[in-house]
Amino acid sequence: MSEIRLNPITREWVIIAKEKGKKPEDFIIVKENRKPPEFLKTCPFCLGNETITPKETFKICDEKGWKLRVVPNKFAVLSSEGEKIRSHTGLHKNVNGVGTHEVIIETPVHNLTTATMPLEQLKEVIQVYKDRFLEIYRDQRVEHVILFKNSGAASGTTIEHPHSQVVGIPVTPVHIRSRIENAVRFFDDTGECLICRIIRDELNEGTRIVMDTKHFIAFVPYAALSPFHTWIFPKKHSGFFADMQSDEIWDIASNLKSIMARLYHGLNNPDFNYVVMSGNPRDVNSGFIHWYLSVVPRVAMASGFELGSGMYINSLIPEKAAEYLRNVKIPEYP
Repeated sequence: MSEIRLNPITREWVIIAKEKGKKPEDFIIVKENRKPPEFLKTCPFCLGNETITPKETFKICDEKGWKLRVVPNKFAVLSSEGEKIRSHTGLHKNVNGVGTHEVIIETPVHNLTTATMPLEQLKEVIQVYKDRFLEIYRDQRVEHVILFKNSGAASGTTIEHPHSQVVGIPVTPVHIRSRIENAVRFFDDTGECLICRIIRDELNEGTRIVMDTKHFIAFVPYAALSPFHTWIFPKKHSGFFADMQSDEIWDIASNLKSIMARLYHGLNNPDFNYVVMSGNPRDVNSGFIHWYLSVVPRVAMASGFELGSGMYINSLIPEKAAEYLRNVKIPEYP
């Protein structure tokens, strides 16, 4: 019989479709074993094609040239120019589309992935995530910052070259408000942070843990929305992603690289999204907001049921997904 589980952070119900009998191996991606080139002449993010992108706002260089670039998104969804203006007519409310939309080009090498990237380089990428978070929140027009990575066609990206995006928006999305309200409600009822409680319960149970390091745990949620959906939680209570210190940046880089390598080798390099879920700088000492990183490999498709009900169907038991990821053999990378 199927089981319907509640995600305590979002309050979303998820159907764990046990009767479908899916095994982790059933989600291994079948695709052509094509290795992309290190350089692609038509790629705007490759070394030597810098004039195709807007001028960078930040870059890291070594003796060979640039290692990482941050550029304004050429096709930004928001405009960097103008003041934030709210208006409404009856029920029709709007805010003009001002904000920030940047692309973080993580490497000049076209065919690297998060899984195969040297750890030192991934650490630099995450350090830049932190720096851009802080910089964008200095813009008084920005209410919320979203940092995410899309990889592969199923994730929604159109460029193969490894890159992330960071967007500062002039409103707070409703699903962010909903998570905050849920966290406040739990804090009012219990006097503790919801995510701190989840961390304690997951460590005690252990069946869904994939990695447990000094500063972070990575695990498949009890009510995972889809197969191999993985959360990376900081053990230290903090409401703001950019509150991380140097040793924590190293640790999350190691966690993220390991999770992505397990997906890469265990599921044959699936398309994926990851996103940082964080409060703003004012939330750094909040008792109820706790930031985290969510990884979603795109190994299953949503259907009309999800669209019509707002509920997800996960055809792989989360405990089996976690066990599979723990047992994936990954080669040594730099």
